[in-house]
Amino acid sequence: MKRQSDPVTLWREIRNAGGIDAYIDEQLKTHGYLVERRATDSMSKRELSEYKKSLKAEAAEKKRLKKEAWQAYKQNNILHLGEGIYWNDADTADRYDLPKAAERAAENELPVLDSPAGLARALDISVADLRWLAFHRDAATHIHYYQFSIPKRDGTQRPIWAPLPKLKNAQRWILRQIVEKLPVHSAAHGFVPLRSTLSNAATHTGSQVIIKMDLKDFFPTVTFPRVKGVFRKAGYTEQVAILLAALCTEAPREKVEHAGTTYYIAMGPRCLPQGAPTSPAITNTLCLSLDRRISALAHKNGWRYTRYADDLTLSFPVKSKKAPATGKIAGLIKRIAADEGFLINPNKTRFVRPSGCQRVTGLVVNDDQPPRVPRSVKRRIRAAIHNLSQGKELKNGDTPQTLMGYAAYIYMSEPELGRRLLDALGKINREAS
Repeated sequence: MKRQSDPVTLWREIRNAGGIDAYIDEQLKTHGYLVERRATDSMSKRELSEYKKSLKAEAAEKKRLKKEAWQAYKQNNILHLGEGIYWNDADTADRYDLPKAAERAAENELPVLDSPAGLARALDISVADLRWLAFHRDAATHIHYYQFSIPKRDGTQRPIWAPLPKLKNAQRWILRQIVEKLPVHSAAHGFVPLRSTLSNAATHTGSQVIIKMDLKDFFPTVTFPRVKGVFRKAGYTEQVAILLAALCTEAPREKVEHAGTTYYIAMGPRCLPQGAPTSPAITNTLCLSLDRRISALAHKNGWRYTRYADDLTLSFPVKSKKAPATGKIAGLIKRIAADEGFLINPNKTRFVRPSGCQRVTGLVVNDDQPPRVPRSVKRRIRAAIHNLSQGKELKNGDTPQTLMGYAAYIYMSEPELGRRLLDALGKINREAS
């Protein structure tokens, strides 16, 4: 009997046959192994011996076919995704499936993903690799991220979880082919094409008062069920949504050494890791309802509203009537955020009037002038360029590369000044080489 070497082709044949048992019966019959059961009372010794020999051959072939079918099943099905993640390989309809889900996905130009095998093919990996990337263990000896920290403005450290190459490739595909095609509110400016800190700040020039608020623990708040809900709402089945959510989330972990083995212990539920390419865009589509509600509240009361990641900004124009009580509007926003599953960080809520420096996402927006980089930053860059031209050492941890970054940042809001600074740095670099 010819043995199958391709698990994908074999599993397709098994499904076409109606399942593993039906496939095995079909193969036994086709290749002459299936033995018709008969009474043995009237058999001669020779007939009985031949009958038993046929039964043994059938049993051996059936065992081989079962093993082969099981290997094909494992290559083409998920089986299990680890602790705390419910999985069912049966691809039956679910009561939470959206009506006309395929039409909704087509409207958003999303790829058709009707099964785990289909998702694996789209990601150009095997189902086994898909299971490996999505699998969860509370105490893992291997994870698909490496962790490092960067300093925040307040001096504390921000943990960054950067995905390893294989998972990063999968996340980039999910970002480009799915998440970036999902609807995002016009008030969202972070990680949205053609929008930036500049477009975010430009909304708030010429303000009587600016309210700055921050969503507390933004990424950790977006847990696995909420991410799965994003993909379910996009029109994907339960199976595919679970896998997509698992690929885009990870539990916060502590590194522990025990008996010579390193373990990464889950310290909370799976959530969006800060460092994954998918995380910011997922929060944007997840915040669609939040943005709609706050935007409607702001518009009704004459305020302007934008959101850049976890930073919420509202402003009341100078040309309008006297600004209403800021405490009331802030309280309403706090209630809306709570309804949408977020908390406002009270320590980062600010009310800024024109008498102070009004900054929005790092840019000054006082008066009706376009947003610009603070004068202190520009003075620092000019001084650093002067020191470089004189052959002096740089201060404040600056390097030629960071200065180029600052100059490019200034160019974004003040092109003429930014170009002069970039040209000066370019000239210094050419002379140094």
